Amino acid sequence: MLKQELLFVIKRLPRLILGLFICSVAILLTIYSGLGAGPWDVFHIGAINHIDITLGQISQIVGLIVITVSFFIGVVPGIGTLLNIYLVGVFIDVLQSTNLLFTPTTLWGKLLMLAIGLWIFGWGSYFYIGSSLGAGPRDGLMLGLIKKSKKSVYFIRTIIEVTVLVIGILLGGPFGIGTIIISLTIGYSVQSAFKLGGYDPKAEEHRTILNLINGYRYDRRKETDAKG
Repeated sequence: MLKQELLFVIKRLPRLILGLFICSVAILLTIYSGLGAGPWDVFHIGAINHIDITLGQISQIVGLIVITVSFFIGVVPGIGTLLNIYLVGVFIDVLQSTNLLFTPTTLWGKLLMLAIGLWIFGWGSYFYIGSSLGAGPRDGLMLGLIKKSKKSVYFIRTIIEVTVLVIGILLGGPFGIGTIIISLTIGYSVQSAFKLGGYDPKAEEHRTILNLINGYRYDRRKETDAKG
């Protein structure tokens, strides 16, 4: 049982890592467009204006806080959740260190960079979520709050994003027209990638850490029964 779970994880890891890398590129493209970042990135950048750490590191710290809160409201992380927290932060810092990204000088160039970032974020989500190794920490928090409050996805997601956005703006994060565009179109981008890729997120259950633990316990019981 444990072996089967581990094989499932190993087979899906390349897809997961590819998706997380694409998402990291997409996040930086939206930031470097110079039109305003997404709500969470407004918060991240606002925070590093006051703390001497990198964008990738603040992303990891916030991810850990979010996953801890999520756990206490009943959301069990998956391998993909943990790798999301670590790898996205690493990828963002490595990509920034190359100095290959820059903000276009024209409005059309900025809009194009923002559009490309949004488009490839959808495909990054397709690969990463399609690995079925666990939702991202922020999505996990949303799902946990939905279950606890019985409120709609729209209501909970809006409350979360507006809250982090307001805090980010107060901290000096880059709010702009791009922030509004991202908020209004990111869902469509992900949904379109799912549709074009033929992936139905409702059709497959995500693996969590519990699957590995239960697999280990099952194997131990079999060994005990065999000895008895």
